[in-house]
Amino acid sequence: MLGKKFCEYMSKLKGYLLTYLLTYLLTYATCVKSCLMHGSETWLMKVGHELNLNCSEMCMISCMYGVKLDERKTSEKVRELSGSEPGSLMIKKSRLRWFGHVERKDDNNLVKRFMT
Repeated sequence: MLGKKFCEYMSKLKGYLLTYLLTYLLTYATCVKSCLMHGSETWLMKVGHELNLNCSEMCMISCMYGVKLDERKTSEKVRELSGSEPGSLMIKKSRLRWFGHVERKDDNNLVKRFMT
């Protein structure tokens, strides 16, 4: 009898935890990550800035998934849990996309003239 009740309560708890985690993930993806990367196409990104970005991003992801430092999980394992790609990689992709956009502009465009 106790096992049946336990399974019943655990299934309810899993539903609440899943909703809680999905809310965190959606908030992170729509608000936090977009704010971190706003205007990143034109940034001058040094190695230290990239490390700070990755560190803050991993801290937020670890907090969302409840991963503690004493569990000794690598960043790759935590990132596999979230299924997201690193912010620095997303910034590199957005820079390339922006560069392609500028390259397709007319030769007398002001932005393109500043880039060449």
